[in-house]
Amino acid sequence: MSSTPESQPDQSQPDQSQPDQSQSVILKPSIRLPVLVYVIGLAMLPLPLHPWATIVVCGFAVFLLVQAYLLRLELTDKDLVIWRVDEEIRRFPFANWLAWRMFLPELPGILFFREVNSPHLLPILFDPVMLLEQLRLRVGTLEVPKESD
Repeated sequence: MSSTPESQPDQSQPDQSQPDQSQSVILKPSIRLPVLVYVIGLAMLPLPLHPWATIVVCGFAVFLLVQAYLLRLELTDKDLVIWRVDEEIRRFPFANWLAWRMFLPELPGILFFREVNSPHLLPILFDPVMLLEQLRLRVGTLEVPKESD
């Protein structure tokens, strides 16, 4: 009786106990930033500019909420890719990155990264813990440490 390929352990499969840098990861959306902006807008109701400031800030929160559900962030082994539904919007190759840092990851924060030609600031509309984990896995050596006071 000959052994079939299914009965042999597959040596090409990576160990699943550690994250694999070669796999692409699509981050889940997070509504923390849109909700925070909306709450700030509601807190502006008592101001003298009442309803206009609230309308503008809450409108921006709705815009961020829509973006959180339309945009997807994919981290591949070589790139950070931004998708709108099924259309690729922008690709940032890690080879062009000089540095990166997340500001206020506990709150709805901002991702800063500098490429060879320009700096970029992205609001974190995605799972911040997973984003930080994946960036440290893929470009951890370029992380700018937090300044101590």
